[in-house]
Amino acid sequence: MHIGHFLTRAARRHPDRPAWLEGDLTITFREAEARVNRLAHALLALGGQPGDRVAMLLPNCYQGLETLLAPMKAGMAVVPMNIRLHPSEHEYMLNDSGAFALIYGEEFREHLAQIRGNLTSVKHFICVGRGAAGDLAYDQILDGQRETPPDPTIEPDDLAWLFYTSGTTGHPKGAMLTHRNLLTMAEQFLLCINPALPDDVLLHAAPITHGSGCSIFHHIAVGAASAFPATRSFDPPKIFEAIQRYRATTMFLVPTMINVLLASPDKAKYDLSSLHTIFYGGAPMYVEQLLEAVKTFGPIFVQLFGQGEAPMTCTSLPKKEHLAGEDPVKLARLASAGRETTGVRVRIVDDEERDVPAGQMGEIVVRGDLVMKGYWRKPEATADTLRGGWLHTGDIGYLDSDGYLYITDRKKDMIISGGSNIYPREIEEVICRHPAVFEVAVIGIPDEKWGETVKALVVPREGMRATEAEIIEHCKRHMASYKKPQSVEFLPALPKNAYGKVLKRELRDRYWAGRQRKV
Repeated sequence: MHIGHFLTRAARRHPDRPAWLEGDLTITFREAEARVNRLAHALLALGGQPGDRVAMLLPNCYQGLETLLAPMKAGMAVVPMNIRLHPSEHEYMLNDSGAFALIYGEEFREHLAQIRGNLTSVKHFICVGRGAAGDLAYDQILDGQRETPPDPTIEPDDLAWLFYTSGTTGHPKGAMLTHRNLLTMAEQFLLCINPALPDDVLLHAAPITHGSGCSIFHHIAVGAASAFPATRSFDPPKIFEAIQRYRATTMFLVPTMINVLLASPDKAKYDLSSLHTIFYGGAPMYVEQLLEAVKTFGPIFVQLFGQGEAPMTCTSLPKKEHLAGEDPVKLARLASAGRETTGVRVRIVDDEERDVPAGQMGEIVVRGDLVMKGYWRKPEATADTLRGGWLHTGDIGYLDSDGYLYITDRKKDMIISGGSNIYPREIEEVICRHPAVFEVAVIGIPDEKWGETVKALVVPREGMRATEAEIIEHCKRHMASYKKPQSVEFLPALPKNAYGKVLKRELRDRYWAGRQRKV
């Protein structure tokens, strides 16, 4: 069995139930199955072979769900790309993955024009909407194609989703997620986290290239619908309007999004009573904020912990455990990421990979069918991360005596801002290109809205100077805007240890004093 079979089965069992809801458009499961199959056959007709990669650069839309599923049905793999990235970052992903086709939205026509000449593998550009001259039209390539599923030989460990993680050295790594990985994730949702029901409606308020897209499989499996708000950004009134309109029951959100909804005065204007589940994860969520969220929306929250290398469901904190009341033990557990899910092992190990006692800090390592096959074309990185069958997450935390996981730090100094993973090294390398910069350290500092924001601490070259605005503008020219520093401070020197390594913890401490830094 492969992950694309979920849609085929849903079309047989629930042919007339809505599958995709967007604006006034309703596409049934019978129609969705036919459209996805036609797209799969179209990709094969363009010369795609099992094992090939198909990249997507699309906003949240029903065609995006079709693009996620069709390559998997054809025995190919999908490469979903974060739409917020810089063109140069998309260029790297396209070339590194060797994608033979790219399905993109018309809003990215000019964006792609900057990098087309540098792309080495993409043979077919397929546009949803009005594309560049010579590009294929998405709807047209579906015309005349068969509506029955393709029948390639697909093994459980074949590549299904190539998920590019943020890179610590300027380049991301492609985590190879197999059909087995995605099936395991869906099964964990259904078995032990929060089973979807046929009447459920999953609202895609977060990107389908990440957590929201990973949430579709167990919903499709039971014949539940996916819906899209009438917005390309996270606009609270439009989100609330969509919940009311579609009677949405479920969303995946990062904590920043939850906080934005909490702060919106518009929430009282809409009927949100259909909403019974909000999955959240991927960023800091402070206990105080969580308590406010439960008070406002009710006990509908489910925390998830995972990585691109082991998506979504390593651990879970269920709804019932968000009702802490005044119990100090239960309140303390709200700061945890819950307990390991069925079929997943979580350990805390020291630098010699020995288990540490309950309550003691160490690196979080994970094992199970959820864990990726490896990094795409990076055998050394794979060997370093997958050791002895265990995924070394790079996160620091501890397990309490009852098996609850607490994540306390990031081994690689990763910053999580608004649910986006940002690596300081990448920003530091860009800032160091500025002629007035001698040294730089980038850290995350607390922010009520975003969880963390990026701060650059810069040592100027002797006799030279730069302004905060100049450094920020320099970053904007060379990377995705969301990664740029929100503030810059100039220092005479950076604190270092005896080996010359910058002491980032010392730099962070003055900003985080008295506050808990929690993933």
